[in-house]
Amino acid sequence: MPGVNMPGVNIPGVELRVYRTLAEVPRDFGPSALTIGNFDGVHYGHRQILRRVKAVAAEHGWRPSVLTFDPHPTRVVAPGRTPPLLTSPDRRAELMAEEGIEQVLILPFTADIAQLSPEEFARQLLVEKLGARAVLVGDNFRFGKAQAGNVAVLAALGAQLGFTTEIVAAVTCRGRVVSSSGIRHLIRNGEVGTAARLLQHAYALEGAVVSGRGVGSRQTVPTLNLDTAAEVVPAAGVYVTRTRDTGNGREWNSITNIGYRPTFGESDERTIETFLLDPLTGDTPARIRVEFLRRVRAERKFATPEELKSQILRDVRVAQVFFRRAKAWIGSECTSC
Repeated sequence: MPGVNMPGVNIPGVELRVYRTLAEVPRDFGPSALTIGNFDGVHYGHRQILRRVKAVAAEHGWRPSVLTFDPHPTRVVAPGRTPPLLTSPDRRAELMAEEGIEQVLILPFTADIAQLSPEEFARQLLVEKLGARAVLVGDNFRFGKAQAGNVAVLAALGAQLGFTTEIVAAVTCRGRVVSSSGIRHLIRNGEVGTAARLLQHAYALEGAVVSGRGVGSRQTVPTLNLDTAAEVVPAAGVYVTRTRDTGNGREWNSITNIGYRPTFGESDERTIETFLLDPLTGDTPARIRVEFLRRVRAERKFATPEELKSQILRDVRVAQVFFRRAKAWIGSECTSC
């Protein structure tokens, strides 16, 4: 059977299968309960839809499934309006698995897909390829050529083609509508704790560990230097973080500085440097994921490297207090709204 196995998260015995082209989709993909969207960040609002998909699928014995896109459709139809993305398609799929989704089609969005009418989109993709028996979407869902289809059109097509349509209302958290755009704004402002509540997981940057200039290890404290392709990066400053080795699952409490190293001469090159609070045993990880939990302070210039080192040690104590109080997975800040 085509597709890539990705172990489900917190779902014993369930594997997520990811398909990356229509040609890979097996004949037995359906019958499915299906949701459609970009799901960037897989935030609290998205999770409510995913949980409902799982419930509908379980009620009828169908497969809980997602249709998402790569690249983002606006890269094809309106490149100037493409938002910076919070999560890669693979990371989105991992987060969907946490909510019990069993199948994800990451459909390459092409000019041909963009030209499908709403009826062609529903008939050819949703029914014939994905075996949709129920389609669940947000109330602002649009689809088909020139976004001609809305939720009313989807419901009418469902009545013709044999699937039910369910509209899941937007979700609010502490008085604000949960949205990917709002979360991007929070992260870029350094408000990573609030962003984590809305995401229901800590925002993370992932990438390779690279060599720095060696100044930190000689004059302050040794760090892991992260090179990331992430499109959304927290504001310059110091953060309490959790660092994971993506190769073997090792993890450490940590503190991370994002900035331009003003103490050592202002630079145009942004650096992301992580100091591990726990001992690093074994080899230095090749790739890490740094999860941002709380902002400690803004980046600033110190008169000497010694002053900076003293401040780093104070920041470390702040982080240690944070982790002592948490005593559980760092998501304790963001498990509910």
